[in-house]
Amino acid sequence: MTRSLRVLLAGALLIQAGPLLQAEDGYRLWLRYDRIGDDALRKSYARMLENVILATPGDADSAIMEVAAEELRSGLRGLLGIEPDIKPWKTGGRVPAKREGYRIESWLGDGNAGNITITGGSDAGVLYGAFALLRHLQSAKSLEELPLRSEPDIDRRLLNHWDNLDRTVERVTNGFSLWEWFQLPQYVNPRYRDYARACASVGINGSVLTNVNADALVLTPEYLQKVAAIAGELRPWNIRVYLTARFSAPMSIGGLDTADPLDADVQAWWQAKVEEIYEYIPDFGGFLVKANSEGQPGPQDYGRSHAEGANLLAAALAPHGGIVM
Repeated sequence: MTRSLRVLLAGALLIQAGPLLQAEDGYRLWLRYDRIGDDALRKSYARMLENVILATPGDADSAIMEVAAEELRSGLRGLLGIEPDIKPWKTGGRVPAKREGYRIESWLGDGNAGNITITGGSDAGVLYGAFALLRHLQSAKSLEELPLRSEPDIDRRLLNHWDNLDRTVERVTNGFSLWEWFQLPQYVNPRYRDYARACASVGINGSVLTNVNADALVLTPEYLQKVAAIAGELRPWNIRVYLTARFSAPMSIGGLDTADPLDADVQAWWQAKVEEIYEYIPDFGGFLVKANSEGQPGPQDYGRSHAEGANLLAAALAPHGGIVM
């Protein structure tokens, strides 16, 4: 057999096997909604998932409820090859879960039609329940194991990026920051949505975008517009953004000659700055601060305690529901 004929036959075999082959580069992470191969299992799932009710005591038409419904449609289409009837519903009374918790249960309706209800303590709970149901199917677990219930023990579940505004990442050598500061807010990379989706699938509800060795420029209007664009992509997945605050920001971008936390002008500056941040990002989570460590400025520069420094920022954030870490 000549070499050219061998190449031709090999190509023909690859073409025939094409539908069975799928390149995997890892980008989908664990969110791989490939068709379940067990026909009997897939059909039993499909029968029980003809109708899915998403129940929340809050806004049944919120952006979070929309992405929860779309995630279920995409997942069930991929895993089972079905187009379920998904109905958002606002509950009229108490729900069997805390705010970001959920309960998943099944029941038979008219004509033995399968029904699944995901009830959340909020729309965020519904979103986490949607991911939980899809994980259940991916793990080939029986729907007879329902109900499933989960409630988070920790309210704020954050990822902490050590990313700089020039897109370098401290202590990382294999790539640039996800956040494309030079292109924001005009261009918003679709990868931000993919990031948010992956985070939400494991219950992450906050992201600290910037390095603890902070650059005060991130608190200027130019950058707050950019942060707001990122926040807009993360918000439908129940993820709040947080920023690192450089303690000397009142001096470096505010024109003051001190950052003393007990100085009235400094206190007023931080209150005004925080109000400005919330105008850009209404659900801003708060500040992460590294102070008087490894050369970073802090309250000890003025003979003040860390508690006094933290309370300076906490007093500005508290009226808006933000925190300082």
